[in-house]
Amino acid sequence: MKFGTKAIHAGQHPDPTTGAVMTPIYQTSTYWQKSPGDHKGFEYSRGTNPTRKALEDCLAALENARFGLAFSSGMAAIDAVLKLLLPGDEVITGNDLYGGSYRIFTKIFANYGIKFHFIDLADPSVIRDYLNASTKLIWIETPTNPTMKIVDIEAVSVIAREAKVLLAVDNTFASPYLQNPMDLGADIVMHSATKYLGGHSDVVMGALMLNDEELYKKLWFIYNACGATPGPQDSFLVLRGIKTLHLRMKAHCENGRLVAEFLRAHPLVDKVYWPGFEDHPNHDVAVRQMRDFGGMISFSLVGADIERTFKLASSFKVFSLAESLGGVESLINHPASMTHASIPLELRLAAGVTDNLLRLSVGIEDIDDLLEDLQQAIEA
Repeated sequence: MKFGTKAIHAGQHPDPTTGAVMTPIYQTSTYWQKSPGDHKGFEYSRGTNPTRKALEDCLAALENARFGLAFSSGMAAIDAVLKLLLPGDEVITGNDLYGGSYRIFTKIFANYGIKFHFIDLADPSVIRDYLNASTKLIWIETPTNPTMKIVDIEAVSVIAREAKVLLAVDNTFASPYLQNPMDLGADIVMHSATKYLGGHSDVVMGALMLNDEELYKKLWFIYNACGATPGPQDSFLVLRGIKTLHLRMKAHCENGRLVAEFLRAHPLVDKVYWPGFEDHPNHDVAVRQMRDFGGMISFSLVGADIERTFKLASSFKVFSLAESLGGVESLINHPASMTHASIPLELRLAAGVTDNLLRLSVGIEDIDDLLEDLQQAIEA
């Protein structure tokens, strides 16, 4: 089954009671049992809900995985993965990643005796320098947030398998339409479904996809026991959003390419970070593991200080200054003060997250309006 067909049909069947084509919102907390333990596969909605189950099956299909789990947020999904670890365990991760991931790593789980190594993963072989008997997890983003670094998933997966270490990939920026880490050797794929999967900035949700049944059982136990599961209304919204994922991603990619080229050609723009450029670091890896290069772009102005950067960020008429990404509308974000504010200054600067860096989530509006808006804001 091709991607667009899976996005519309995977995990979903006509409702057996009414024949409804669209998966109903099963707004119930509990389920009738004929006798204790004799039920129709559903007992209590913290553990399983029919609307959420349809979404989870669809999510798994999109990532070519056997199992899917939906969480109340992307951070709840990350939290569940980290709860697989024990005090004394170590995690290797990138030095350029979402500020919320850094925060939960260092401010929550480091307090429980888990050690994190933040390294530049442009060359995966560097991972070997940090592997030891305590290493249990490698966590990567690609493209990274916000400097769009590309990490070779397949190369990292070879190292992880040799060391018998789990590999988890945050695939939020690419979406399953552009990249499938499971096919490249990842054990776990994580998404903030709030972003491209939902696609309309109207729901908060996270997801995990995986193939190993024993690992799935461990994560499902955490999922059910800790209870960070989404309700049926949110599950319905993401399921509905996924139906147009393939169409939206085509438009994001088309607009993203034109915006990136416009920014690079503008005399007042300094750096532009977009993996579609041939001189972007690891562009060849992006060509190999991605189907296109997406609508996420970061850039800075020539000689801009933070005051001028803030003025630019506040001068748009079509782009909205807001956190998040992946919706149909175009957003602009100042990572240093917004999504990455929890990362210490020296670490931010080392990763390239400077005070004059701005991140765009290019939406699917008419490209002429987006380019005109960029032009007037930069010149303002």
